[in-house]
Order: sequence, then C-alpha cells, then structure tokens
Amino acid sequence: MSLASWFRWNEPPNRISQRSPTEMVVETLMMELSWQMKQAEKRQRERENEYRKIKTGVDYGWLVSYPKQSYDISPGERLQLEDMCTKVHPSYCGPVILRFRQVVAEYEPEAQEVSRLFRSVLQEAAEKIKEEEEAKKLARQWNTKNRTSLSLTTFKSRSRISPFISDIKTISEDVERGTQPNRRVWSMPEFRNTK
Repeated sequence: MSLASWFRWNEPPNRISQRSPTEMVVETLMMELSWQMKQAEKRQRERENEYRKIKTGVDYGWLVSYPKQSYDISPGERLQLEDMCTKVHPSYCGPVILRFRQVVAEYEPEAQEVSRLFRSVLQEAAEKIKEEEEAKKLARQWNTKNRTSLSLTTFKSRSRISPFISDIKTISEDVERGTQPNRRVWSMPEFRNTK
C-alpha cells in the first residue's frame, strides 16, 4: 500500500462540486438557521446575566457554565424547513440569508422564535420567486405574440399606405355636399396593393 493512497491524495480535488446545487442551498440555509439560533441563545444568556447583575449587584457569570446549545427544533419542523429550502433557487440563497439576518437583527428574537422567523423569510422568498416566474412566463407569452405579429409587418411592407392620395374623400366634403358618407371608415388610411 502506497503512502499516497493512505492519505487519499489521489482523490479528485473538487469533492464539494459533486453535490447538487439544491443540497448546497439547503445545507447553507440550515447552517445559517442553527448559527442564528446559537446567537439568539447567547444574547438571551447575556440579558439574563445583566438582569442578575442589576438584581444582585454581583457578577457571578464567570462561575456559570452553559451547555453548547440548549434549544433545537423538532425533527418534523427541521424536515419542513429543509423542504422549504429546496424551493429556493441557488441565486436567491444570498438574498434569503441577508433578509433573514435583517429580520433577526430587527426583532432580536429568543431562540424559540428564530425558526418561525426563518419560515416567514422562506415563505416570502417563495412568493417572490413565484411572482418572478409568472412575470417571466408573461414575458415569454408577450415575445411569442410579438413574433406572430411580425407576419403583419411583412404584410404591411408589401402593401402601401397612402394617406395623402388626392382621390380620398373626407367627411367634411360629404358634410358640405349634404350627402351620406360611404360605409368606409374614415379614420383608416387607404391601402393599395402594389405589384
């Protein structure tokens, strides 16, 4: 057995890229959630220490040891959040994280409330993604309608529009003569087919 195979140096260097983008988005968003929960717990402990310090006048914070993470979301809720994360496109991952951090900074939630805020940010992102997909769909429909109307432009190029031909009758001439106008619509220019 060679030394290189022992240290696995012959493995391909791009192991991370073997995961799908959706898996990476889910992992990134869930890591952000757990980090924000830890930060919320830390802030909550600091508030409790400040309250004890004010209440007793003595700081015993150096005596207290805290567990690494005391609050965790239930497995069912974690699965629901991961499912919601799969609907986030990789290009929206960064904006979702920024929005989540903004909401957490704004509300300063306790650890139990962080997952609810995360869920609301994911729902907001899903609605925006849905709106943008509908807008793209409408734009595609509009573009296909414009393509079909291009046939009309080729028709117009074959025929000549002659609005200033001298033999065109106007409504004012008919009014002056007191006669009934023809059934032709006067607001339309006259089309003549050129060969």
